[in-house]
Amino acid sequence: MNEISEAIRGGEILARALKEKGVEHAFTLAGGFCNPALEGFMKCQMPVINCPHEQVAGHLADGHTRITRKPSICLVGPEGFANAVPAMLEASGERSPVIFVTGSSTLKRQGASGFKEIDDVAIAAPLVKYSVQITDGERISEFVDRAWTAATTGYPGPVHISLPVDLMFSSFLADAGRQERPFDRTDKPIPRAWPEPKALQRIVSRLEGAKKPIIIAGHGIWWSGGEKQLEKSAIARKIPVFNVPYHQKLLGEGCNAYMGLADFHQYHPSKQAIHEADVVLMIGGRLDNQMNFGNPPFFPESTHLICINGSHEELEYNRAADDILLADPEAFLQAIEAGGPTWQKWFDLQKERRGKWVAQWYEHAAKEAETDLKEDRKMHPLQLSLDVQNELEDEDWLVFDGGNTHFWSEIGVNMAGWRGQKLGGILHPGNYSLLGVGVSFALSAKAVHPNKNVVLISGDGAFLSGGLSIEASFQENLPITVVIDNNGGLDCISQQQERLFESGQHFATDFRDIPFHNLFEGLGGHGELVERRKDLMPALKRAMQSGKTACVNVKCRGVISPIVAATSDKRDKASIE
Repeated sequence: MNEISEAIRGGEILARALKEKGVEHAFTLAGGFCNPALEGFMKCQMPVINCPHEQVAGHLADGHTRITRKPSICLVGPEGFANAVPAMLEASGERSPVIFVTGSSTLKRQGASGFKEIDDVAIAAPLVKYSVQITDGERISEFVDRAWTAATTGYPGPVHISLPVDLMFSSFLADAGRQERPFDRTDKPIPRAWPEPKALQRIVSRLEGAKKPIIIAGHGIWWSGGEKQLEKSAIARKIPVFNVPYHQKLLGEGCNAYMGLADFHQYHPSKQAIHEADVVLMIGGRLDNQMNFGNPPFFPESTHLICINGSHEELEYNRAADDILLADPEAFLQAIEAGGPTWQKWFDLQKERRGKWVAQWYEHAAKEAETDLKEDRKMHPLQLSLDVQNELEDEDWLVFDGGNTHFWSEIGVNMAGWRGQKLGGILHPGNYSLLGVGVSFALSAKAVHPNKNVVLISGDGAFLSGGLSIEASFQENLPITVVIDNNGGLDCISQQQERLFESGQHFATDFRDIPFHNLFEGLGGHGELVERRKDLMPALKRAMQSGKTACVNVKCRGVISPIVAATSDKRDKASIE
């Protein structure tokens, strides 16, 4: 029997359609509802990683997608879908085009309280770009194509496909639904928006008339693959670049044009630059809460704010801008690279400010370390980040996860980058600050870069939120090193409470003394406890050289980060928004 008349299960049609698109990895917690799809993946020789929890599967797919910029698959059953919802949220915040697939309850008895029936399409809809239930097995390939297009075009983002179990197990012709266009359903080049000439000229004229322009670079540059052009254009025109918070870095920390985060608390000099700038080019970003929705006092009224975005979806968020331009970020950056004025003195001023900021923080860290030694105190979390980075080689990967752990690591990365640290990449929680993604993201980095060291700095609370995913490291032989910033509780929340509560105390945020290192040893890895700074570097060397998944459990002080201090000083605020 030839392939045209061959009858195969719906799950295998699904698997073939995803393979045809070029999917290279799927992540799952295998469930009975998904077995036909898993059999299809097996026949297609699609690598599938079996995870200890559906949320872990979602985060692994997300991490893999962020690094490769190619969609990965998270395949779950009905109850597993509920567990995967947080991963949808995280992927949505980063606009990561993960394909979530649910093997759902039977279509035949829908609405009759079928086995494991859940309205997955409605639940997923607010979290993804596209959520659909397939109701006709003849259209499985069509809806994979529709979902893929939604995920990858415009402003990318996660999508969700629900395939009922009776369609998953039923048989259909292998070429079902392939008699209509598009006949070729392989992945195609993504359509890009080219700037309308008159609109582009208006923006370029405004830029060239500026005295103090800056660029704030966002997600859209990464997903369009424009980060190299960003560096070229910024250096050629001498325009300082700041990065939106909560996004993996677009430029290396040592890049001549990169200054730091556009965050007044995490990187104080950005406030001076943004307040002094007369033209701000926000490229591939959104005027969301982090940008105060485009309003003063973040952007002064006198500043001319221009948003350049590659899709109408992004521009809908940026109506507050003084000017908007629909253009692929790379295309716009190419257009401004050559010719016209440069702003060398303004550029050098930002570099000078960054250098002073770095020097001040190193001086502060040195004084803290000296006091730690004299008073026999636990080490500062900023020092932890700096010491860990000092042990990394060029092109190694750093992942961080947590509250204050995340914020201190952001500062540490900027400091070390100024002094020559060249990391291969950075991953951390996205816009929603979802704890527990660190281990999964570190595993993703190791899977894509197996010959590089991958180190995760995780708060103890963050590790408790997602640490079960470490089993996948052992199972898939992806050895990573996990450094626990162990301060005995949800320190970021404790510090907010101590500033908010009338008693000046914190409540319901403490942990017992958890031997994280013993957990790794019990699973077959390497584990060490570090209680003083002098023991950290030798322990970290042993962990990274062990060839095993390793944990260095470091007892640190709870030290409030600048962003938490600045925002929680307002008594009427309990959050860090």
